[in-house]
Amino acid sequence: MYTRRDIGRLALASWPLARALAKPDSRVNGVLIGAQSYSFRDRPLDAAIQGFIDVGLSGCELSMGHVEPEFPHSPEGRAALRKWRLTVPLEDIRAMRRKFDEAGIELSAYAYNMRDDFTDQEIARGFDFAQALGVQVMTTSATVSVTPRIAAQAEKYKIVVGMHGHSNVKNPNEYAKPETFLEAMKLSPYIAVNLDIGHFWAAGYDPVTFIEQHHARIVTLHIKDRKKDQGKNMPFGEGDTPIREVLQLLKRKKYPIPANIEYEYQGGDTVVEVRKCYDYCRRALA
Repeated sequence: MYTRRDIGRLALASWPLARALAKPDSRVNGVLIGAQSYSFRDRPLDAAIQGFIDVGLSGCELSMGHVEPEFPHSPEGRAALRKWRLTVPLEDIRAMRRKFDEAGIELSAYAYNMRDDFTDQEIARGFDFAQALGVQVMTTSATVSVTPRIAAQAEKYKIVVGMHGHSNVKNPNEYAKPETFLEAMKLSPYIAVNLDIGHFWAAGYDPVTFIEQHHARIVTLHIKDRKKDQGKNMPFGEGDTPIREVLQLLKRKKYPIPANIEYEYQGGDTVVEVRKCYDYCRRALA
C-alpha cells in the first residue's frame, strides 16, 4: 500500500521520463483543453501533476486545495489557515510553479476562493500567491459582498479575477444569474468571469449566448455536464449541458479562453474519468 506521500515521490521521479517521451499538448483545433486541478482532489499536488501527464493535459487552473495545507474545520483551524497564508514563504509557492514547468504544463490561473470572513490581508495574499505562481489571472468562488474588496486588490496588483458561479439562483449574495456577473464587472476592468457552463446551464441559462456576448471578459471556462433545472452532475455526454456547442463556438470564433475540465460527477478512478472527459472534448472539437 502506498501513502499519499509515496505516490507524490513516485510521481516526481517519473516526470523527467514523461517529458522525454512526450510533452503534453492538449490544444485541439485551436482550443486549449485543460483541467481545474480540483478534478484531481483525491491526491496531493505531485500526484495531481502526474495525473495531468497521464491524461495528456497541458493546461492547468491550479486549485488552492493543491497549494494550502489542510486544517480542521473549526475556529482554531480557521485561525491556523489564516496564519499560514500570511506567513508561508513565497519561495515555497514559486517552487510549486517550477514543478509545473518541469512537467511541461502551463498554469493559466490560480483559483483562490475569497469569502466574507477573509481579511484584507488574506485577500491580498492570494494575489501574492498568483504573482509567485507567475499567472496573470485568478479565479474565485466569492460572494457578491466581498467583491468590492477583491476589485481593490485586483487593481493594485493588475491581476484579472474571474468570478466563478454556481447554480443557487435564490441567494443574491452568490454568483449564478447573468446580471450578477454583469454588475460585478462594472466595479473594475480587472473583474471578469470564470464561467462554469454546467452550473450556468443547471441554473437555467444558456452558456453559448453568454460566451458570445461577453467573451472578452471571460478568463476561463469550467467544462462539466449537468442536467437542466438544477440537475445533478453527469458523465460528459449524459447531461444536458451544451458542451459540444460551447467548444465549437471557441473553435469557430477563435476565442482564446481555456476550457478546463472540472470532474465532479460520481465516477471511478480519477485519471480514467478525466481521460474520458478529455476524449469527449476532443471528439466534440473534431
